[in-house]
Amino acid sequence: MRTLVIIHSLKLGGMERVAVNLADAFAGEGHESHLLSCKAKPNDLKPSHPDVRLHHYDQVQALFKSVVGIPVFLLSRLLLGVLIRRSHFIWTGWLSGWLLKRHIRSLEKRYGRFDRIIFRGLGTFKYFWSFRDDRNVYVLENVMHYDRPMWQKKLEWKLVFHGRHLAGVSSGVLESAEEAFATSDIQPKSMRVITNPCPVKQIRELAAQNDLDIPEEPYLINVARLVPQKGHDLLLQAFAQANIPHQLVIVGDGHLRSALERKAGELGIAHRVLFAGKRTNPYPWMKQADLFVLASEYEGLGIVLTEALACGTPIMSVQSRGGVKDVFRGELETFLTPRTVNGLAEGLSNTVARLPVTVKPEWLAPFGSHVVVSAFLSQPEKNAQKG
Repeated sequence: MRTLVIIHSLKLGGMERVAVNLADAFAGEGHESHLLSCKAKPNDLKPSHPDVRLHHYDQVQALFKSVVGIPVFLLSRLLLGVLIRRSHFIWTGWLSGWLLKRHIRSLEKRYGRFDRIIFRGLGTFKYFWSFRDDRNVYVLENVMHYDRPMWQKKLEWKLVFHGRHLAGVSSGVLESAEEAFATSDIQPKSMRVITNPCPVKQIRELAAQNDLDIPEEPYLINVARLVPQKGHDLLLQAFAQANIPHQLVIVGDGHLRSALERKAGELGIAHRVLFAGKRTNPYPWMKQADLFVLASEYEGLGIVLTEALACGTPIMSVQSRGGVKDVFRGELETFLTPRTVNGLAEGLSNTVARLPVTVKPEWLAPFGSHVVVSAFLSQPEKNAQKG
């Protein structure tokens, strides 16, 4: 089949990595795979499979080049977007959706008709909300957020989700969407769970690369942006309380870095915590760790968990909203701990005492490329709950 994956940009981020992984998975399973980035820059990521066709489409530039794009954009930014906070996509999305549809038609004239068009993430498809096609599948990457007045959220959900084929990356994401839609009279055409693929072979090849900065001492690792959602403050407190001999390595960057470094100092563990910063290839760090720890408040799925397993590194996590429970199935459930300082500290101590833990192939089986690809290419059924 011929597939098209659409993503807002190819910057270095979790959602963007998954979009690239999905395009690679389609190609790896023998399908004609296309990937479309809606921003010319940044281009930190690219497909690893040589048969993936990568396209760039500058959404803003296309809007400006259209006959009415500039006045629509200015009206939205200077008036309507000011009167109704964060409503810019509403006023420009009807035109941007039509322009994207026209661009896709131009691609189809060259390559042939796409059998499935997949939009990854709310930030991608809400700016093209007027583009409707029964081939489209819209992937919900995270739990629903109530960050604006309810009347405004209901309007957004109506424009973006009503009458469309939706796929949540986890059962928790789907449950969150169902709860939101029940209060808003939103009726998607179909809803189901289709998880994210984990490119095990590619990750293991990257994990085999050398990185001279990796500590020689035994350490635990967390890989995440340094933002409130990821729970680093909780992790530092629990690590300080737990009686374990390991260092803690935090790979990632963000606006909380200075505050977290101060926190480590206040807790008396600055000498045991390494803030390694943002790494283009974090997998050697994950491979050398004795344990991967997640402390997030919520996660759509938590792809770093499956990536750690692909590196052969055992995982543990706090119980959080979203899809973490979809990774910790069966015997992995014993590596979940309450999301409190005491709960995580006790979980760290107990898990470290169980090390080493051998990662089993069946833990990654639900995230195999063939499983995810088959789910996306199957015909969605109304009110279906599983991919």
